[in-house]
Amino acid sequence: MFAERRERLLASIGEGALLITAARERTRNGDVDYEFRQDSSFYYLTGFEEPDAVALLRPGHDEPYVLFVRPHDPDQAVWVGPRVGVEGAVERFGASAAFPIDELRERLPALLGGVETVYFALGADDPLERMLGEIVQRRRQGAQRGPVAIARVADPTPHIDRLRLLKSDAEIAELQRAIDVTGGGMEAAMRATHAGLHEYEVQAVMEAEFRRLGAIRNGFPSIVASGPHACTLHYTQNRRRLEPGDLLLLDVGAEWGYYSADVTRTYPVDGAFTPEQRAVYDIVLEAQARGIATAGPGVPFHDVHDAALRVLVEGLIGLEVITGSVDEAIETHSYRPYYMHSTSHWLGLDVHDVGAYRVGEVSVPLTPGMVLTVEPGLYLNPDVGPVPDALRNVGVRIEDDVLITPEGRRVLSGAIPSDPAALEAIVGRRRID
Repeated sequence: MFAERRERLLASIGEGALLITAARERTRNGDVDYEFRQDSSFYYLTGFEEPDAVALLRPGHDEPYVLFVRPHDPDQAVWVGPRVGVEGAVERFGASAAFPIDELRERLPALLGGVETVYFALGADDPLERMLGEIVQRRRQGAQRGPVAIARVADPTPHIDRLRLLKSDAEIAELQRAIDVTGGGMEAAMRATHAGLHEYEVQAVMEAEFRRLGAIRNGFPSIVASGPHACTLHYTQNRRRLEPGDLLLLDVGAEWGYYSADVTRTYPVDGAFTPEQRAVYDIVLEAQARGIATAGPGVPFHDVHDAALRVLVEGLIGLEVITGSVDEAIETHSYRPYYMHSTSHWLGLDVHDVGAYRVGEVSVPLTPGMVLTVEPGLYLNPDVGPVPDALRNVGVRIEDDVLITPEGRRVLSGAIPSDPAALEAIVGRRRID
């Protein structure tokens, strides 16, 4: 799978060489590092999960795929485990050749010999960028005496992003597993929810189920937002105590095989929506249904947002939160205090995955293999705009993950309940088995 991706990338860039670097370990405090996760694009092309590595791809070369990695160190292995090492980079990860990372400065000039175009994302890795700059300068200075100068350093990101944007069947299977695990954790959280718990206690129940089902980490920090915190889009403190009458918004995603789910559900802590909460919820649910129904092959990406937005604006007018006609409200953006984000983003190795949404002024057409979220919401925060008293601090978002298929679309997260009656039947009902 990784070899096939590299072949497609090499075909895309045609000539030259491509350098891409792994993520580095970062110190959190003292002698404690942040949890390491490989850079998504480096993993996509190599499958290699260790830090401090560099991959060199050279189309048409006898050794088209070279890895520089940390060598195996028996003394270090006693403390943190074995490294793949140089031999493993060839035997297990298919490198044409591999060398210790400490030899990169020595070997890279010769490996780039005769190359006129180097694909490298400036800003991705400062030490490697400086090293490449030195090679470019030396080749420029020596060009008069024979060596071909490196004429161009080009960004490989668009080439890699185009590959990552279209998911293979194997990638879709990984995403589906991440979503299924996420659903299991969300249901466990719903069943455990009751007033008096803290948000972090609900989070603990949910993430424990993620781990029990085999997901070793989350795709992003869990949002567990109750009451007024549901009106904060990326609230992650998760410290408030759940109060009677609250809504609880879960925006979460387990990660499986580096692929992240991203699902949001909003439900009543007491197990029953109030009439006002239900009115807002129904508007958001209908907006999401309209957005999902719009998605399909050839449809411009932003049409999904536009379809959902009209329903939200109609709803805000019906709730007497804003006034005027739907077209006027959309034209003047009077809805923005209550719906300030886009309806969709790409999903994959990153929760906000790579890939352009527009090419110039043209919205990218949806294509089979793309996966996007559809996540409308309403956030009736009285601090940002006038809100009727009965609707103050009501925040609702509903998010599903949608695969574009040749026939239309498939909601990968459709098994996770969002129907209000189904949610009311689950919340607070601890599983007996």
